[in-house]
Amino acid sequence: MNVRKIVTYVDEVVTEGGRPVTPPARSAVVVAVIENPWAGEGFVEDLAPGIDATASDLGKLLAPRVVEALGVPVEAYGKAAIVGLDGEIEHGSALIHTLKFGDHFRKAAAATTLLPAVEKRAGAGTVFDIPLKHKTDATIRSHHQSIEVRVADAPHGNEIVVALAAAGQGRPQARLAPLSTEQ
Repeated sequence: MNVRKIVTYVDEVVTEGGRPVTPPARSAVVVAVIENPWAGEGFVEDLAPGIDATASDLGKLLAPRVVEALGVPVEAYGKAAIVGLDGEIEHGSALIHTLKFGDHFRKAAAATTLLPAVEKRAGAGTVFDIPLKHKTDATIRSHHQSIEVRVADAPHGNEIVVALAAAGQGRPQARLAPLSTEQ
């Protein structure tokens, strides 16, 4: 795996809706900009060798960093893969939609649910929103949120931006009734 750069974002909301948020609502994103393992190979029928060579190492790299950057216990989480214009969306999906990648984050966050994701093909500097859900119960509405991310110089055509996002709580000032109240 060839990593060009790692970017970390931490956000802390202290006021929402004109009211203080106590404690402040923290979220964090860690992004790795990597060389696309299938760059220059044309259409690759079997993506498994590239997945085996990259996905687990990428999960090991990102999972502890996002948990550390968050600085509080993880309650919500998500992932993203933005593939440069010379690649295929399937390349990003291949890396992030495997237990070899996601289980590193599940273990680090003490989580059990599927990681929500976004993947797309785009040029450098594209804005993308990483969806988040509760780490053990995807029906908890207060934790359905997203984090907007942008890396100004990535992905290059032959790169993939892979990101993990975490929040230490649901949306600030969340007040929707639980899903169970509608059943």
